[in-house]
Amino acid sequence: MSLRQDPLDELTIPSGTVVEEHDLVTDSDVLVGGQSTVEFGVRGRSVAAGERSSFGGHIEAENDCRLDMWTDVDGDVLVGEDAYLGERAHIGGQLMVSGDLDIGDDVEIEEGFEANGWITIRNPMPTLVFYFIVLSQLLRLGEEEAADDLAYALADGGEAEQQPLVIPRGSSVSDDAWRVSTPASIGSECRLHGNVRATEVTVEERSELFGSVRARGDVHLHAGSVIHGDVTTRDGAVTIDAGASVRGDVSCVDLRVHERANVEGTMRADGEIQLVQSDDGPEPGENPQERTPDF
Repeated sequence: MSLRQDPLDELTIPSGTVVEEHDLVTDSDVLVGGQSTVEFGVRGRSVAAGERSSFGGHIEAENDCRLDMWTDVDGDVLVGEDAYLGERAHIGGQLMVSGDLDIGDDVEIEEGFEANGWITIRNPMPTLVFYFIVLSQLLRLGEEEAADDLAYALADGGEAEQQPLVIPRGSSVSDDAWRVSTPASIGSECRLHGNVRATEVTVEERSELFGSVRARGDVHLHAGSVIHGDVTTRDGAVTIDAGASVRGDVSCVDLRVHERANVEGTMRADGEIQLVQSDDGPEPGENPQERTPDF
């Protein structure tokens, strides 16, 4: 596994992620940066959250759950294996742990807890959070080979099974909006609610977003993706592939749209407009066929 950038520098939604009622559901691990607000409940393989993060619902972790100091959960926490709670963490419901429990000082669990394994009272640092801290420092120092070796070792000598769901530090995620100060990447066959606000946005094949997209930089909507709202970028280009659909307006600097894409609203571009008429796009070194549509 090659990692050439800080893994917390992008909102990453892995393929197949959905919002069900008030829960964010994924088959992947979930990593939430510190000082982030997630108004959903979260269901994933393992869940790790940095300090002063908050959750507006239950947390269900199939494997481990690691919550750093001052984390607040407005609901139950159900853990299939081990749990780690930093000092002054708060859980508004019950804590149910199938394995061991490491717990810090002054942790508040309003409806009690149950652990089938060992209970240790100390101030643990979540393992997954520690891993990302070390990895980030290696990347900042330019030690890319060491970072790759660390990632390889932590993946038991092989590739990670699936990309984790990553919410960057200081983000806000809710039914109303996903607000991050980083790029956002939404995998294929996702179904999400809320407006996406990011520096750049990529939506992969057959994903559906019930909200608008707004970015400072580029936006790319891949084949079969559906946006139930406007797509706006202040300084970048919008690319809409064949079969993609926008149920609102498109506003950008440069626009590249396939003839088999569907835009129900008005398209506005301050710069170049390309209407792509080939399924495969231009050959290397050639310009795509283009004309200025009647908007």
